[in-house]
Amino acid sequence: MKAFAPLLATLLLAGFSSALHWWEHGNFYQVYPRSFKDSDGNGIGDLDGVTEKLEYLKEIGMDGVWLSPIFASPMADFGYDISDFYNVRSEYGDIAAFERLSAKCKKLGLHLILDFVPNHTSDQHEYFKKSVKKEDPYTNYYVWHPGVTNEDGTKSPPSNWISVFQGSAWEWNEERQEFYLHQFLKEQPDLNYRDPALVAEMKNVLKFWLDKGVSGFRIDAVPYLFESVEVNNRYVDEPLSRATEDTENPAYLIHDQTMDQPETYDMIYQWRAVLDEYTAKDGQSRIMMTEGYTSIPYVMKFFGDGERNGAQIPFNFQMISNLRKTSNATDFARYANLWLDNLPAGRRSNWVLGNHDNNRLGSRLGENKIDLYNIALQTLPDIAVTYYGEEIGMVDQWIPYNETVDPAGLRASADDYTLYSRDPARTPMQWNDEKNAGFSTAAKTWLPVASNYKKLNVKAQNAALKSHLKLFKRLTTYRKRQILTEGDLDLKTTDTNLVLYKRKVDKVGYVVVVLNFSDEPQSLAAIKQQFPGADGRLQVVASSKQVKIKDNKWINVADTMLPGEGAIVLQKLWASNPIVKVEA
Repeated sequence: MKAFAPLLATLLLAGFSSALHWWEHGNFYQVYPRSFKDSDGNGIGDLDGVTEKLEYLKEIGMDGVWLSPIFASPMADFGYDISDFYNVRSEYGDIAAFERLSAKCKKLGLHLILDFVPNHTSDQHEYFKKSVKKEDPYTNYYVWHPGVTNEDGTKSPPSNWISVFQGSAWEWNEERQEFYLHQFLKEQPDLNYRDPALVAEMKNVLKFWLDKGVSGFRIDAVPYLFESVEVNNRYVDEPLSRATEDTENPAYLIHDQTMDQPETYDMIYQWRAVLDEYTAKDGQSRIMMTEGYTSIPYVMKFFGDGERNGAQIPFNFQMISNLRKTSNATDFARYANLWLDNLPAGRRSNWVLGNHDNNRLGSRLGENKIDLYNIALQTLPDIAVTYYGEEIGMVDQWIPYNETVDPAGLRASADDYTLYSRDPARTPMQWNDEKNAGFSTAAKTWLPVASNYKKLNVKAQNAALKSHLKLFKRLTTYRKRQILTEGDLDLKTTDTNLVLYKRKVDKVGYVVVVLNFSDEPQSLAAIKQQFPGADGRLQVVASSKQVKIKDNKWINVADTMLPGEGAIVLQKLWASNPIVKVEA
């Protein structure tokens, strides 16, 4: 892989100023509001609870706070089915609670990011109810079709498209006498971005929350925004994938008509223009993060088209999608390089290892590797995204079928619900060893607190000599230093065991990070072998729990072993390594 260096010249071509903006090397923290902190004792996390814990997020080095959906919703998909884009679900608080949260974020220098769910609404939304009745301007807010008339007079859907949540993506509406498209649940009808009135309305939604003080949006399910156009009064069927024989399973089809359509990118660029209008008014950077589980070429198009800018942070899901407990150094390097080698000139990298739709980092990649992956997250170039609780090493909690609440799990049977339920990765934040892990005073919480909370919690890890949390805080502090903010990247592997990478700034020094994917100790002599110019004596910046060497100690790499599944950050400085200043 060619060395990765965010050179000033390329940044200027991409529209960056010489001064860094707050998000360019930002640390982002995903808060799942239901599970973060309950302020009123009803067992459900809320906005005032998030506000109460903002100092903690500042303390652990966060720059941006991203909230999963908080809008009014009947909760068919836990908030991703929105019934009012301009209001807060009452369980979480109200507009006043949001304004308190926004104000405190500003006071602490934290940037608040909202989840924007533009592909669909709830079927309880006024837009949909009025569209059913063909009331203008809502008539074409959704994707409607009269269907195909069969020989016996019955109606069939206009294509073979399958929902992400299984079964036909078309649902018959008796009142309107037409099918509507739903790429997710039938309670989540798809919006029609070929309608100019709908496009204007969704821009108004963005402006409403920007006026409330948010610093940007994470855009949900972006690849699904557009579908192909009608041909001869129906839609083109999607080809069979041969991946499964289950005709209800979305994997049965290749989704070339319902994902990654060209118009999707134009819409992203239009939304970026809205954000840029606000940035231009006061110089405060507004950002866009896009969620797209799709191939690398499509993801890279979210950045922009050379003339227009798109998302600053199209999420990099290479590692979250492809790495497993059995993954080795070669696998890690492959997916890191795949992202970096495709990154457009002048754009910022980002690294995502956990979120609300995937098993927790420790459960998915191995509990012994929690520190290893957090070290990687904080020392690779540019932007890091952390799912709540990953900084203390929370793991999945088994939830019995009778306590399952995730619709994805409930649609399955008691025999296979664990394959689909996302509840295990959404349990309450573990603050301390008191009732409900300090999350709530309620007799019962919306999901059970993880059974390991007595030992695994924020309070205990703050008190420990060495812990996931203490390492995390040390890393987030160090990554603001020039050596990581500006350093280039030279990434190597030794067979399948070690990943080593060097971040260097001329006349300042360099950092070497070593990740041991083997369960056997490996010699740090590999540093000199892979980086011949490296010094044989380096200083420890931080290390995983397996490493017994104290921080700041100098070591001789030739006679030092890195324990199995351990990781270490070492430095050699020739000059001062200052904290890099950023603009708003």
